[in-house]
Amino acid sequence: MPLVKNPTNVLCGAVFIVLGGVFAFQASGLMFGSAGRMGPGYFPMVLSVVLALFGVLLVVLGLRVPGAQVHGVFAWRGFIMLLCAVIAFAAAMQPLGFLPAVAASVLLAFLGSRSFSLAAALPLAAGFTFFSWLVFIKGLGLPIQLIGPWLGGY
Repeated sequence: MPLVKNPTNVLCGAVFIVLGGVFAFQASGLMFGSAGRMGPGYFPMVLSVVLALFGVLLVVLGLRVPGAQVHGVFAWRGFIMLLCAVIAFAAAMQPLGFLPAVAASVLLAFLGSRSFSLAAALPLAAGFTFFSWLVFIKGLGLPIQLIGPWLGGY
């Protein structure tokens, strides 16, 4: 019986562990603070640890539960569109504002799917934009400009 029962999960878990470690290393140079008085390194460090823990969980599941095998085909379209979505979000935040940047990046990410449908993507983009507003603006109270100067915001 093979040691690795689900190579896809083991590979993804290993990537998560490595990325979590790299991000934690980068965040280690920032002041951590405490849960009541968070420093600039607190949130990145917590996210890095959570990412690495998800990676450990995936590796353990990949060793114990059978699943899909790794195929030689890589989804370049999805990878490129996700990369474009992240870059578009970063580029659009200042001129367009938070809400349009989130909506545009979600729509770009949806273009990575071969079964892209604008009728399905628009409500999901609207829902994700609303959820992002709820979490980051209302929940966390981040002072982010909702609508940028290019769209008439201040």
